[in-house]
Amino acid sequence: MRKKTFTIVDQEEVTGLCSSIYTVGQSNVSSIQQNLQLIEDSQSWSDLSKLLSCERVQVVSHDGVSIPLVILYSREAHIHGESPGILYGYGAYGEDLDKSWCSDRLSLLARGWVLAFADVRGGGDPSWHIAGTKINKINSIQDFAACGMHLIKEGFVHESRLCAMGSSAGSLLVGAVVNMLPNLFSAAVLKVPFLDICNTMLDPTLPLTILDYEEFGDPNIPVEFDAIRSYSPYDNLSPGKCYPSILVTASFNDTRVGVWEAAKWVSKVRDVTCPSCSKSVVLKTNMQSGHFGEGGRFMRCEETAFEYAFLMKALGMDDMSAK
Repeated sequence: MRKKTFTIVDQEEVTGLCSSIYTVGQSNVSSIQQNLQLIEDSQSWSDLSKLLSCERVQVVSHDGVSIPLVILYSREAHIHGESPGILYGYGAYGEDLDKSWCSDRLSLLARGWVLAFADVRGGGDPSWHIAGTKINKINSIQDFAACGMHLIKEGFVHESRLCAMGSSAGSLLVGAVVNMLPNLFSAAVLKVPFLDICNTMLDPTLPLTILDYEEFGDPNIPVEFDAIRSYSPYDNLSPGKCYPSILVTASFNDTRVGVWEAAKWVSKVRDVTCPSCSKSVVLKTNMQSGHFGEGGRFMRCEETAFEYAFLMKALGMDDMSAK
């Protein structure tokens, strides 16, 4: 990991210091500098590389292509072959998967969770992007599945404690892999998910449909329609099969991915899959926000806490243990 100094970890108050910072008469520059130094001293951390391990490995996908996978975990809390974990993916529009440091994840890392980031085809540089578009989109999905299986095979994550998380087009990866391999993930979070791809791509009146022909294919072309239909999460749900616990979050004012996609998918899961398992597929809709959620750090923290709590609950973990 890149060496970096951190002083404040997304918190409003620093115990024992806030009162001194805001004391009347302490607002001059010298006092502010002194208080900032107090905060930094009180929160001085060891180099993160001593606390956390960050590995970059290559995972062989279905066609022999090597897929970069970044794996982050706590050196102290991680238990080989026993820890829970989350696999993140996106793989669309040539966008790199965000792997920047996020302090929210400390709560999971301290509990022994493994956080893995799969750079599947469809993102990244132009050649890597094209290899995961149109009729090649199945490569993105197979890459994501291969990375999940690698985490279990190599003992990074327990076979019954692997979770997945995807947002927008990234949810397409998760939804498709859940259909292909219902037992790979024990829980998942799909945020503003793109799941009903066939119907969406057949409706040119929607804002992004025509533009998305370059990414996912034109359903008016039979071979490209067949490719889309083959992996569409909504159209390939397995009747009677047991599905993992899944939290689906949608935004009512989303102009990129219609709120109905999440609602339709959840409804169909409850209709056609195992009646017992489908009870743990939950739809949570924000009636005010758009595609990127509501602004503000507090709202983001609240949403993240809800997602983490859902995954912990789904795995049967209490708040203090990763056993």
